[in-house]
Amino acid sequence: MEQPTELRRELKTRQLTMIAMGCAIGTGLFLGSGLAIGLAGPSVLISYAVGAFIVLLLMGCLAEMTVAHPTSGSFGTIAERYISPYAGFLVRYSYWIANVLAIGVEVSAIAIYMKYWFPDVPGVVWILVFAAALIYINATTVNTFATFEYWFSVIKISAILLFILLGAYLVIGSPSPEIGPQNFTNDGGFMPFGFSGLWIAIFISLFSFLGTELIAVTAGEAKDPDVAVPKALKATVFRLSTFYVITIALMLMIVPWQQAGGVDQSPFVKVMEMLSIPYAGGIMNFIILTAALSAMNSQLYASTRMMYSLSKATYAPKVFGRLNRKGVPLFALALSTLGIFLAAIISSQSSVSYPFMMGISMFGAIFTWFMIFISHLYFRKAWEREGGRTLPVRMMGYPYLTSLGALLLFALVLTTWFTDFQIVLKFGVPWLVFLSIAYFFWKRAHPEQPQTAEKRKLN
Repeated sequence: MEQPTELRRELKTRQLTMIAMGCAIGTGLFLGSGLAIGLAGPSVLISYAVGAFIVLLLMGCLAEMTVAHPTSGSFGTIAERYISPYAGFLVRYSYWIANVLAIGVEVSAIAIYMKYWFPDVPGVVWILVFAAALIYINATTVNTFATFEYWFSVIKISAILLFILLGAYLVIGSPSPEIGPQNFTNDGGFMPFGFSGLWIAIFISLFSFLGTELIAVTAGEAKDPDVAVPKALKATVFRLSTFYVITIALMLMIVPWQQAGGVDQSPFVKVMEMLSIPYAGGIMNFIILTAALSAMNSQLYASTRMMYSLSKATYAPKVFGRLNRKGVPLFALALSTLGIFLAAIISSQSSVSYPFMMGISMFGAIFTWFMIFISHLYFRKAWEREGGRTLPVRMMGYPYLTSLGALLLFALVLTTWFTDFQIVLKFGVPWLVFLSIAYFFWKRAHPEQPQTAEKRKLN
């Protein structure tokens, strides 16, 4: 059997949708929502709605560009062509590090979930056990990965739908004065921490949506990207927005927001335990564990493919662009497990690994999203000027909505400096400086960059 040189196009529309859903419905909803509630109180509902609006704008830009250029490098490749090679370098490496660190966030959360059943077992044990299993899954064919991700996502989505039905039944049918819409205004009102709390919770909500852009990365292995990518993007944004807002609204009507906040335990588990449903807490904890494994699985895939793309563009050593006989870039996969070991080290030393890992992973993600908006501004002008084909999907409201999305992200990141999430900029600014220096040396070593296979696809 010959060694493949290009990724195989085997992923179907339903698999693309479930992969993106799997990446996005992880600790951001099940554990991170508790952190957001603690910051904003009931007004967290507006925070998630605004976060969903930003993601909707992002997906509109991304769908148009991805259909035009369905490659594994995705938005990194597009930034390289339409802005500059320097921009493509920054975007690809920032997205790679964001996913590598997000893997650490998910696996840190797994350690928290397992304490529900095994409080005396060190979290580092669970980090290493589950990491080994998911590395094995990602080392097999892309179809094996997609199959696992599909069923992981089915479990999560089914659980969320069940939670919505159960929550709605309790809110409508419960005679208890402690359950109902009045919880939105009790204990400090709808905005107990004012606009500042609502604003910072938007930033947390964006972490919950991190992963929706993964569809663009999977386009390099999609069977029919013109059809599959737009359908998957639309379905993902609609489902995520609906799930997040409805589930959090029901949660806040059932449990006072002070009890739902925090990251010591998932607020979903707290709801089930307070309702005294037999074994419901344990069952929900298992489902949430599955959600974290699913998100970690998807992020491992995303970081592996982005490192593969970096290698193909000569921005990383050639070894990371090599595929095994099953079409998997194993060396890129091995490098992308760094976040797991970082999480293991932090978990063994600190009890605040989840907020810390989330903070440092967010800069790369938000910077990537910001650059997607900027790339779209350049892309649309160039596409029309060069007489590109009529695309099956176009971003509405260009250039105003594209610019609005970029402005909102920029403002959110700047304001983190005045909050407990200073780590975002403390990590992010030095990271961009480091990448800029690295690009300078790369440029000196490659004065005449060769026309790579991935670039030829763009022309």
